[in-house]
Amino acid sequence: RRLVDLFQAVPDPQERYKQLLVLATKLEPLPDDLRTPENKVEGCVSQVWVHPTLGDDGLVHFRADSDSQLTKGLAALLVQGLSGATPAEVLTVTPDFVEQLGLKQSLTPSRNNGFLNMLRKMQKATLEAYMAAQAAGGAEGGATEAEEERPLTTTEHMRRILEENLAPDKLVVHDDSGQHASHYSTKAKPGQGKAPTSNESHFRLEIVSAEFEGLNTVKRHRKVYSLLFDLLEPRGSIHALSLYTKTPGEVSAE
Repeated sequence: RRLVDLFQAVPDPQERYKQLLVLATKLEPLPDDLRTPENKVEGCVSQVWVHPTLGDDGLVHFRADSDSQLTKGLAALLVQGLSGATPAEVLTVTPDFVEQLGLKQSLTPSRNNGFLNMLRKMQKATLEAYMAAQAAGGAEGGATEAEEERPLTTTEHMRRILEENLAPDKLVVHDDSGQHASHYSTKAKPGQGKAPTSNESHFRLEIVSAEFEGLNTVKRHRKVYSLLFDLLEPRGSIHALSLYTKTPGEVSAE
């Protein structure tokens, strides 16, 4: 948000272009051992590499580099904007981010496409790093941890994720699974972490949160689905999810 405000405060496209070049000078060089095909961004005019690190605190930090100063500036912009975020926050950044920054007029179509390709690569790499960390954590935890701590139900897991990421003014979880028990049986494997196999399959969520400000209904739903990614089939038990998403202001106006 801070970077968006910074670039929007500069009305001149040429000045925004210059800001990118300044950012490029502040980007730390990427070691040669991270300039691998796995870290390379496809579809860019210049060569670009991005590499995420998922810390013990659950936050993602990025490193990047390019052989072009302008592209390096774009990479630096994404590194600054996304580093320190949770995986869920990184995955919910939408392609209209470039329009919010006001950079579209400052860049050629090929540069705009390259910028979006960098964003998609960073999101893909984040998801892969998150899944790898979850798998490693599960392997290290062993049976003792599972025996000592009761696994969260899908409802509990879902509520905790939404409360931590959306800070909702109102959160109501309706479990309608019983209404579908006669014609639906859970086939999904347990969700990531401690989400167990269960018959918790159909839900209706009422969420009122300031985090939905500025987002249309589709983007609000996309945000929620991204947060609950690991609880949805086939990773988790949720088969159907109905969403009611409002901001506090919208509720007050009703």
